[in-house]
Amino acid sequence: MLAVAFAAIGVAQQVWHVGSLPWVSLALPLTFAFYGLIRKQAPVAALPGLVVETWMLVPLALIWLALNPTAVSVQPEFWTTTQAIWLAAAGPVTLVPLVCFNAAARHLPFTTLGFLQYVAPTLVLLLAVLLYGEHLTTSTLITFAFIWAGLAIYSVDIWLKSRGRH
Repeated sequence: MLAVAFAAIGVAQQVWHVGSLPWVSLALPLTFAFYGLIRKQAPVAALPGLVVETWMLVPLALIWLALNPTAVSVQPEFWTTTQAIWLAAAGPVTLVPLVCFNAAARHLPFTTLGFLQYVAPTLVLLLAVLLYGEHLTTSTLITFAFIWAGLAIYSVDIWLKSRGRH
C-alpha cells in the first residue's frame, strides 16, 4: 500500500504542477489496465488473442479510411520510401511488446503488471533527456522520484516475500 501511495503522490504532484487533470495521461493507463485485466482473464494464448483483436479492429479502420479519403496519411504518394520503410518497421516494433505483455498478463500478478507499466515512460524520459537533450524540470524529476520510490518499495516487498517462501 505504501508503494501505491508513493506512486500516487508522484502523479498528484504532476497534476498539481500542470494545473489541470491531464485526461490523456490518465485515460491511457486506465484503458490499458482494463485491457490487461481482459487479457489476464481471457483463456487465449498471447499471439492468437492479439490476432483476433486486430481482426476485430479491421472494420473500424476500413470505415475510417472510407470516411477520410483525403487524409494525407491515406494517400500513398504522401509517403517517401524511407517513411514507408519506417512505417513497415513499426509493425514488429509494436507487435513484439504487445505479445510479450499479453503473455505476461496471464502469468504475473496484476499488481506487478501494473507497476511494470512505469518502465516505458521512464525510458521515454531517459531518451528525451539523454538523446534529444530536452530539459528535465524539477517537477518532472520529483514526479519520477516518487513513482520510482514506489516501484522500489514494491520490488523490495516482493523480493522479501519470495525469500521468505524459500
